[in-house]
Amino acid sequence: MALNKKSVDDFSAKGRRVLVRCDFNVPLKSGEITDETRINAALPTINKLVADGGKVILCSHLGKVKEGPNEKESLAPVAKRLSEKLGKEVKFIADYNVTGADATAAVAAMKEGDVILLQNTRFRGEEETKPQKAGDKFAAELAELCDDYVCDAFGSAHRAHASVAVVTEKVRAKGGNCAVGYLMKKEIDFLGNAVENPVRPFVAILGGAKVADKLNVINNLLEKCDTLIIGGGMAFTFLKAKGYEIGKSLVDDEKIDYCKEMMAKAESLGKKLLLPVDTTIAAGFPDPIDAPIEVSFVDADKIPADKEGLDIGPKTQELFAEAVKSAKTVVWNGPMGVFENPTLAKGTIAVAKALAETEATTIIGGGDSAAAVNQLGFADKMSHISTGGGASLEFLEGKELPGVVAADDK
Repeated sequence: MALNKKSVDDFSAKGRRVLVRCDFNVPLKSGEITDETRINAALPTINKLVADGGKVILCSHLGKVKEGPNEKESLAPVAKRLSEKLGKEVKFIADYNVTGADATAAVAAMKEGDVILLQNTRFRGEEETKPQKAGDKFAAELAELCDDYVCDAFGSAHRAHASVAVVTEKVRAKGGNCAVGYLMKKEIDFLGNAVENPVRPFVAILGGAKVADKLNVINNLLEKCDTLIIGGGMAFTFLKAKGYEIGKSLVDDEKIDYCKEMMAKAESLGKKLLLPVDTTIAAGFPDPIDAPIEVSFVDADKIPADKEGLDIGPKTQELFAEAVKSAKTVVWNGPMGVFENPTLAKGTIAVAKALAETEATTIIGGGDSAAAVNQLGFADKMSHISTGGGASLEFLEGKELPGVVAADDK
């Protein structure tokens, strides 16, 4: 994957209209933003362009917009919070058409250093580029508003949407720059280099519920890493593939042969594949998820038929922590158990703690593992926490991301 992309440091924005695709897909509750991580992540790029004297036009999606345009998924709360954080007005274009007359007039009136935020890009069904012609039209309208384009939305970089990948063709056609922002650059540097050019020993830790979600990641990482650690719900399919009794634990019966293949592949490549040696078991899944629950610990090959594995056990916590100690690069994607429950978070905490204490470059691959690290208070101890769950997974699979490919090479 070509990772040497033009960034906001490689062109001058002075006096130019710069369209910045951000990831402002923030969680909202009663119109209030409950987690500002993604807004904070966008600030360095916005501040740089403002300081350069650019006319900064921000755009993003929010939510899935299944009901059509609606105030609940409007970006108005983001504009308000951004204004506070930037210490200057971010003019919000509330028009559901996104690129209509209001946007055109607002952009025409911009002075150097001004910032505006367009409405939710998904309010235009064409954003998701089905049909393609409609996506082309929306991308062309976005490109009309700007001279240059900057993608800083890593969380959307795996989607070839109009505002992520198609708009670049239109901007480039009129001689504009297509660059990446600081957040995208950091993601490319950390995730891309970790997989393509890691400092060894390289340890990869995969967790989460399903093997099916991580098929290609397992396959790709086995070729790249020195040790692959598998925990979480997906470990039980591997344990069953080894012939173990796994009780009522989560299992993907269709993937048992695949797990056997991966274990054989690890052996043939001389790679370590670590699976849980003991398990935290209970009578069933907690309901609600954070309810008190009675647990006990058994060896991984001795799970009773009427019990369910819900976290790695104490011996496994030690085994996994030990494997991390000598690493120089660690990538972690997916929790070790039902981390939302205090009793079942111990495995995830143990892994997070091991990463926090190592000298290695530690990269958290978005999604639940990022949520866990933030929630458990280890965020400031990690080298990099990815802002994109799906995008970081595809990066770890070795896939090319449309949002990365679309930027100009240096």
